[in-house]
Amino acid sequence: MGNTITIIVNNKPYPVEDGQTIMQALDKIGFHLPRLCYHPKLSVEGACRMCIVEVEGSNNYVTSCTAKVAEGMKISTNTAELRKARRDILELLLDSHPVDCNTCERNGNCELQDLARSIGVKIRQFEGEKKQYEIDLSSPAITRDPNKCILCGRCIRMCSEIQGVNAIDFTNRGFDSTVVTAFNSPINSSVCINCGQCINVCPTAALSEKYYTVELFRELSDSKKIKIVQIAPAVRAAIGEAFGMEPGTNMEKQTVATLRKLGFDKVFDTQFSADLTIMEEGYEFLNRLTNNGILPMITSCSPAWIKYAEQFHDEILPNISTCKSPMSMMSSILKTYYAKKIGADPLNILSVAVMPCVAKKYEAQREELKIDGIGLTDIVITTRELAWMIKSAGIDLVSTKGEEFDNIFGFSSGAATIFGVTGGVMEAALRSAYELYVGETVVDIEFNELRGFKGIKEAEIKMGDKNIRVAVAHGIGNANAILEIVKEDPSRYQFIEIMSCPGGCINGGGQPYAGSEYIALNENLLEKRASVLYQIDRSKTIRRSHENPEIQRLYKEYLERPNGPKSHKILHTRYAKKSPRGVVYNGKM
Repeated sequence: MGNTITIIVNNKPYPVEDGQTIMQALDKIGFHLPRLCYHPKLSVEGACRMCIVEVEGSNNYVTSCTAKVAEGMKISTNTAELRKARRDILELLLDSHPVDCNTCERNGNCELQDLARSIGVKIRQFEGEKKQYEIDLSSPAITRDPNKCILCGRCIRMCSEIQGVNAIDFTNRGFDSTVVTAFNSPINSSVCINCGQCINVCPTAALSEKYYTVELFRELSDSKKIKIVQIAPAVRAAIGEAFGMEPGTNMEKQTVATLRKLGFDKVFDTQFSADLTIMEEGYEFLNRLTNNGILPMITSCSPAWIKYAEQFHDEILPNISTCKSPMSMMSSILKTYYAKKIGADPLNILSVAVMPCVAKKYEAQREELKIDGIGLTDIVITTRELAWMIKSAGIDLVSTKGEEFDNIFGFSSGAATIFGVTGGVMEAALRSAYELYVGETVVDIEFNELRGFKGIKEAEIKMGDKNIRVAVAHGIGNANAILEIVKEDPSRYQFIEIMSCPGGCINGGGQPYAGSEYIALNENLLEKRASVLYQIDRSKTIRRSHENPEIQRLYKEYLERPNGPKSHKILHTRYAKKSPRGVVYNGKM
């Protein structure tokens, strides 16, 4: 903590910490300045100029996000001249912005709209020249509308500083400035990994998920289809926020009941297939560990991470687990075992997944995941899309009486629940791998070293005659850092978990937009969402994946054994180096 100094704000003295920016100091003493380009987790851009203040002795307005406080500094935050200047700046942004607020995805949850309201912009002073760009719909996961971009640069800084992908940047100057991919190519032809973190920090609707809600509503009215939905762990931890509920509210049972009201015939839990993933991944790890296989083994359930590895680190592909993700494992079982069990044609089963992640839309379209040419997950919608569908259908989620998941694929262990938070996959895997290898019950099944939001977490676990060193990385920037460690010291770890989104799935690119109290990447928000999953885990009678009796029955009736020939055909896949367009290289660029 720095030294305390005194600044004068609007003619009143306030003690503040030395070394802070004016904005940081004012935030702490209760003066919230308007802002658009600023984000506390990203570098300072100073581009929007909304946060300007008057500082005695300065001939010009001062951007509070860049200037530091000083002893005795006299600051004015709300003079008539400042209010007019901010309003003028905002009006210039609005004059070139599309006039479609009522039909915009972010209507009612738009920072530009909120700022216009708080600053007092009641009318448009000018009808400025409008941007005329085509909307980029090339990606199965992300939609880009440059016409709604306000050039704050938050998406660029997120992609470069946190994720380290550098898929987008500014081009041109002045009115012609815009945010584009390299060579202004469509998103689907760029190095974008579909993580959707740019969506979470975008203050408008310049970036959003690709919507499949209209298609899903149409499919739900098809009486010939068997309509099945699965929901990921992180969905139940956050969907309540879209209905005004406090973060950290468990909405599992209400969501199940609501999905039935929407028209689904069966509501299954992705946590069941998370247990299945642990069985396959755990046995795969033990096989590599005991038979001189390629180590460290790296988890494979994050589709944005997989695309990143295929594009930028193809040398690490042999280290990645061949397991499909829990979503794809569930869909695989639905289109094979379950279809046979109920005597249905797999093509008549509509397999829908509700995910916190926009990259799952991309995953659902991957050719490698098909079985005998049959697609597995037919439609993926995000938590945000489900919330809209519930509201559109006139269903009151909050007051809906909760219901249980359907049998067979609705039962899960506590280990499966924590898949939704960084470190959870590793923790779940270790709970089972330890007991399967040692033959004894692990005493403390909560691995606290792997919890929390530190970028890279490490732990060492003694498993019988072996000391297993594991690591967890969340956010692609941290994933790249851990790959550099592995490059320098290949034997340092035996098992690594990588999640593309900071915080894991609870902070996926398809989760509800953070409310006014929070902002994207806010750790308090992530902790509250994570607490839901940890509480569910502790409430479960069975907390280890291999003890799930429905998983045991599935192997007995159909899959035969973990990592066996049948389970490999249905539950595993292979990855190869790809160009940004998704085309496999033939050894050359």
